[in-house]
Amino acid sequence: MEEPEMQLKGKKVTDKFTESVYVLANEPSVALYRLQEHVRRSLPELAQHKADMQRWEEQSQGAVYTVEYACSAVKNLVDSSIYFRSVEGLLKQAISIRDHMNAAAQGHSPEEPPPPSSA
Repeated sequence: MEEPEMQLKGKKVTDKFTESVYVLANEPSVALYRLQEHVRRSLPELAQHKADMQRWEEQSQGAVYTVEYACSAVKNLVDSSIYFRSVEGLLKQAISIRDHMNAAAQGHSPEEPPPPSSA
């Protein structure tokens, strides 16, 4: 009869021991210690990620500024096409006037082609 009684006492002792270990393992100060360990392990990596993200943000802001500046330059070029057409017309007019002046200086009318030069 002693064996079942010993088994029962052994089971009670192991149950109490298991309960005590469970309580100790889940005690708040142990939880805070585990949290502190986790933070200590994770913090350097998180700080590196934060620094990387800040660097990428600065690079992307620089790229955005560059793209906005390029878009503004293209828009200004498109808007200035009227000025280019005006300059083109003035250049054509200047070339025509020069041709008339050259023809007048050579004694020919502008409609007549200049005589071929014999050299």
